[in-house]
Amino acid sequence: MTWKTKIALSIMMFLLYCIWGSWYGQMSKYLSNQLEASGVQVGNAYAMFSIAMIASPFLVGLLADRYIAAQRLLGILSLLGAAILFWLINIKEPSTFIWVLLLYCLTFTPAISLTTSIAMRQMANPEIEFPPIRVFGTIAWIVIVNVVGWYGWGDKATIFQLALLLSIVLGVFSFFLPHTPPSKSKEPFSYTQLIGKDAFVLFKSKSFTLFFISSVLICIPLAFYYTWANPSLTDAYILAFPSINADSFAIENKMSLGQVSEIVFLLMLPFAYRKWGLKNIFIIGLLAWVIRFLFFGYGTADNTPWMLYLAILLHGVCYDFFFVSGQIYIDKKAGTAIKAQAQGLITLATYGIGMLLGNLIAGYVKDMNTLSNVTNWTNVWLVPAGIASLVLLLFMFFFKQEKI
Repeated sequence: MTWKTKIALSIMMFLLYCIWGSWYGQMSKYLSNQLEASGVQVGNAYAMFSIAMIASPFLVGLLADRYIAAQRLLGILSLLGAAILFWLINIKEPSTFIWVLLLYCLTFTPAISLTTSIAMRQMANPEIEFPPIRVFGTIAWIVIVNVVGWYGWGDKATIFQLALLLSIVLGVFSFFLPHTPPSKSKEPFSYTQLIGKDAFVLFKSKSFTLFFISSVLICIPLAFYYTWANPSLTDAYILAFPSINADSFAIENKMSLGQVSEIVFLLMLPFAYRKWGLKNIFIIGLLAWVIRFLFFGYGTADNTPWMLYLAILLHGVCYDFFFVSGQIYIDKKAGTAIKAQAQGLITLATYGIGMLLGNLIAGYVKDMNTLSNVTNWTNVWLVPAGIASLVLLLFMFFFKQEKI
């Protein structure tokens, strides 16, 4: 792979995750402050992303694998997404916003797998060449949320305007990416293969079944974090410092520390794997989930700000030690024949089913603990802490690290 190709693929990743990071973590605050949406409506909005994640494999599998070059499909979807964002920005009613957001997500979520496919198709050794390209996505997320936080755009339509402009740039840029033609497979298209039907044989293993169920359950706390961390931290600082403008807290900048820790713990993972083994890594990750939500629930911006900062910084160990380690576990457990289907199955379970349930539950829990526009965030955060504790206990007592 030439340096020109490496640079092009790195820019592609950077633009994609700038688009995603510009609006995803901030949308709950925008909906609550600008559209006066309820907690249930905010949860429903985030659920649209999960629904689109479930549907996107069909679009990518049907089109990019058979009929149209991946880079051209990426360009078309990005430009179409920009047009929908222009529509979305001008909507001021939450229910309409949610349905238009679904249309946008149906154009964006396929881009996640398309960019991976475009990159890996250019590589002779993806397991070595892909990480240095993919890391530009994490860097992009850090950059864009700091820009949003620095200028105080977190609850303004500017977050979607940024996504619109960046979508146009990515859309145009995509047509200049390396050509990634469809594979033109002669096999009949099957959605059951995309969701990993052949990997169902893995459920014969009790440990895999436990891992699958746990992966779905732990995505419920993950959804709580993505949906409510920003508004919760904003409220904590407003409560502690009511006389200061809320924009000065730069919550988005603080939350970007989570992506920084994600890079650090990702680099640590190979050493942790050799030292502690897979089961202990899972347990450490799940324990971190419990601690972070307790810190979110009981931390204050004036007396115990270290609890809030540590809750953010634990994102790396929470995500990498469970989800990335889970990908390693699946890769080894499935073997060569059904490896891709097994990864597809777990992705559908987590970012599809798990996050969908999590977003819906998060919305209801927030509304149940809100009275006169004041939210009891301690009660809200105790729910994901409890779910993470349940998964932790399941792993400690029932998960067996098999020889794989």
